[in-house]
Amino acid sequence: MLQLKKKHKFIDYILIIIGTTLLAIAINSYFEAMGLVTGGVTGLSIIIKHFSQGIWPGGIPLSFSNLCINIPLFLIAFVLHGKEFGAKSLFATIYLSVALEYTRFLPQLTHDYFLGAVFGGVMAGVGIGLVFVANATTGGTDLAGSIFHHFFPGLSTAKWMQLIDSLIIVVGLVLFGAERAMYAIISVYITVQIIDAMLEGLNFSKAALIISDKHQEISAEIMKQIDRGVTGLSGVGKYTGNQKEVLLCVMSKREILTVKEIVKRIDAKAFMIVTDAREVFGEGFIENAELEKAKKAGKID
Repeated sequence: MLQLKKKHKFIDYILIIIGTTLLAIAINSYFEAMGLVTGGVTGLSIIIKHFSQGIWPGGIPLSFSNLCINIPLFLIAFVLHGKEFGAKSLFATIYLSVALEYTRFLPQLTHDYFLGAVFGGVMAGVGIGLVFVANATTGGTDLAGSIFHHFFPGLSTAKWMQLIDSLIIVVGLVLFGAERAMYAIISVYITVQIIDAMLEGLNFSKAALIISDKHQEISAEIMKQIDRGVTGLSGVGKYTGNQKEVLLCVMSKREILTVKEIVKRIDAKAFMIVTDAREVFGEGFIENAELEKAKKAGKID
């Protein structure tokens, strides 16, 4: 069990390194290069750099401002979330400043504001999402968002980030104009949607509900062809009052096509609902698969 925990912790730090690097590239190659104030500490850092160009050659570096502003936020998070959260977040905050330095030499990837907003938002969202999956933050509004969410859980961390970012974007609007601010808003929206999707589950599956008089044949064929379990749920048709058996099956995205073909072939009149399933835990899916591997390797009993 100890070896499994160490492995997970190592993976968390790898995710943090990858995530902060992606975020740094988005900041340097899109946001700062195009003057898009997307909110947060990085947005404040862009503003500070703009104002400090007369007193500091090229302006105060983003990495320096990022580190200085995040210190008090980190101390609060350390008190609220404990040593484990604080250690990872401290590493993520420091490493983001490091990443901002070694990626600041990358060229501006586009001069089109719309492309910059979209691709920068996607890259930032994936980067922050990976850090969140590792149970840490990169500081800035994601750290502030997690603090506000602790006291006011009615809004998700991502939604708190959106609110704080919006306030900072208003400052960017005054400084850099309405057009850039509107592109920045697009980027923030994309970032938040990506983060929400990643926090809800990186591994998407499909769930199917099937109502058919030939439920025995359908369930047997599904278990045979895709090797997935099928659960029979009791149901009642409210119009007819007849008892119905509803089949529930969770599968991967590529397997849903096979299931559709099975149902259509056996009972063309069957009623079938297919929906997204996120964070599926159990036999044949992520958590149990990891545990089984660990058991086979003799790492846990």
